[in-house]
Amino acid sequence: MGIRLSRSEVQDLYYELLMHFGLVGGVNECQALEYAWRDPYNKRMIEEFIKSWLERRRKKEAIAGYYI
Repeated sequence: MGIRLSRSEVQDLYYELLMHFGLVGGVNECQALEYAWRDPYNKRMIEEFIKSWLERRRKKEAIAGYYI
């Protein structure tokens, strides 16, 4: 997708992806997410989630910057 994130943002996004798609606590979360990424339907859903996550993140940062 060509997105640059900090290490903490990657960790946050990864955890939220796992939670959103019900993969938290699975035997191999990383492999399950990778497998889901290979499926065209799931890939589209994951991409949409990432885009909305980035938009929420951007809005939070804008609000936080407003109050500083």
